[in-house]
Amino acid sequence: MGMEGSVARWYEKITRKDMDGFRETAERLKAVLPEGGDLLEVAPGPGFLAIELARDARFRVTGLDISRTFVDLARKNAAEAGVAVDFRRGNASQMPFAENRFDLLVCRAAFKNFSEPEKAIAEMRRVLRPGGTGVIIDLRRDVPMTDIKRHVDRMQLSTLDQFFTAMTFRFMLLKRAYTKPELERMLTGFQKAEVRINEIGMEAWLEK
Repeated sequence: MGMEGSVARWYEKITRKDMDGFRETAERLKAVLPEGGDLLEVAPGPGFLAIELARDARFRVTGLDISRTFVDLARKNAAEAGVAVDFRRGNASQMPFAENRFDLLVCRAAFKNFSEPEKAIAEMRRVLRPGGTGVIIDLRRDVPMTDIKRHVDRMQLSTLDQFFTAMTFRFMLLKRAYTKPELERMLTGFQKAEVRINEIGMEAWLEK
């Protein structure tokens, strides 16, 4: 399910406030990427993380999103940032890439929205090179609403956006999110799969 139109544009406005978070994630990912490596972001949305990664010219960055609006926004954002990212439209459970194509794959804040999560994981495994790393970063369904509120407060949004963001977490995002054991059960066929808990979510680190 992709976000389109005004919903996608609202999401872009809200996530733009978290640039420090995107930079911090980009630094951690670059630490495991080989020089000249190929990176795929699955469901990059407005593209902020992919763009941060592409600021480092040593890496080739590709983004795949099902939403036309997001692909357009991401291309525009990359052009404004003066970086090269190959943003294209496509489905996470049927990726338009050859196998063993990427050294690193990241999926941030999107996995819970996939209609075919097991297929998406099989595709992630297929397009990764042997020895490559996959990282899934997402919410945990059992995170307390007080932690969500603290996270939203730190984003320094207007009162209205703060309200809508908290409601979006509570009634949409958390309902779709997985718990750690649920995610762990889906991560089959990798050499290594470790799920780490963080503030309001979790990260799965996978090795093919």
